[in-house]
Amino acid sequence: MVASTSALRDGAVRPSRERPNSRDGRSSRTSIARFLPVVPSILLLALFMAGPVIWSVTISFTNTALTGRNAKDPSWVGFENYTRLLQDPGFPVSVWLTVVFVVASAVIGQNVLGLVIALLLGRVGRATHAIVTTIVVGAWVLPEIVAAFAAYAYFADDGTLNQLLAGIGIDGANWLYEFPMLAVILANVWRGTAFSMMVYEAALNDVPPEITEAAVIDGAGGLKRLIWVTIPMIRGSIATNLMLITLQTLAVFTLIWVMTKGGPGISSTTLPILAYQEAFKFQEIGYGSAIAVVMILIGAVFSVLYLRTLRPGRDA
Repeated sequence: MVASTSALRDGAVRPSRERPNSRDGRSSRTSIARFLPVVPSILLLALFMAGPVIWSVTISFTNTALTGRNAKDPSWVGFENYTRLLQDPGFPVSVWLTVVFVVASAVIGQNVLGLVIALLLGRVGRATHAIVTTIVVGAWVLPEIVAAFAAYAYFADDGTLNQLLAGIGIDGANWLYEFPMLAVILANVWRGTAFSMMVYEAALNDVPPEITEAAVIDGAGGLKRLIWVTIPMIRGSIATNLMLITLQTLAVFTLIWVMTKGGPGISSTTLPILAYQEAFKFQEIGYGSAIAVVMILIGAVFSVLYLRTLRPGRDA
């Protein structure tokens, strides 16, 4: 009896205590094995994204320059660059122009136009779908510098737009001088709408047709179905698209620089243009980096707003 009790203790109790440990060990090894393929991506992101961001933030607290004594031996100046930014009368203008550019060309322009085109493409035949998609995507796949020169040629004083208006007896304006922000906003909408169109076309294809059919049977018209059925069903895609195009538009530089160089005056000087001018035209790297940090903060604000919309449990 004692032997059997001892055997039971050794054979039954002890293994039962060891199984969870072995299971935990296998689970840990499995987790590590699954994590290993992601390590190179994490290292690349840290090197090429986190690294420059940390460097920019650090440099923004110094008086680093491209030439002179501060280029060779920069010193720590604390918040002096940020204080100078707040005292610069052109800085709030650039912030305002950046917000206008992002909201008008991305949040409203690309987002709404992309959704409208995606909805219309669902109602046309294959040939029309292929033609429209090719035209819209054609502007998106162009290199940014090529698209910028094409937009400049279109909006220039003697450009395509004014030539077309002259053909019907209308005197066109000097768009790049009189309405520079309108010109760059329209150019950015033209170039970037394809991305939103493709996102929404994919999202609309995932909407169950029986839900739309049920809304039709209940007597909901096209606009009501869009507002109360379609948009709630693709809300996650809308928030994702908004976040991506907002961050892309916030960083647009080449398009504006080629078309207006931030002018006339500072009437189209968004934050990327201002940062470039201060850092490389006036050779004040520290001050330009401070402007870049402000851009990062603005992008973070937009991202937080969109991510709150994307939180689990918020989908309709």
